[in-house]
Amino acid sequence: MPATYSIRDLAQEFDVTTRSLRFYEEKGLLSPDRHKQTRTYDHADRTRLKLILRGKRLGFSLDESAEIINMYDPKAGNKNQMRVLLGKVREKCEQLQEQQKDLETMLEDLRHVEQRCLSSMAD
Repeated sequence: MPATYSIRDLAQEFDVTTRSLRFYEEKGLLSPDRHKQTRTYDHADRTRLKLILRGKRLGFSLDESAEIINMYDPKAGNKNQMRVLLGKVREKCEQLQEQQKDLETMLEDLRHVEQRCLSSMAD
């Protein structure tokens, strides 16, 4: 693996836009070295980007992902970070289960309306 990456390298590798990477930089989540107009990202930036995108896939907000990523402290064993992550995962699971129940109710209601429409048309 290379020691440094250009903005284009990371954008292509993770299938994101360079605008997204600049946005993450503005938010303080990535901190590339800058030489005039050129950004150079290191391995830590690449790892942070990977975690940001993983958080996004899991449904975490950017602030939630940033909170968890910024808690990284290998000297402390990352137990606090893991506790916070576990809490967020459980919260997200509960939220998704509630949404699933709502969707199932909506589907049942739609099926009922569909049946009433079909019955009315058959008469």
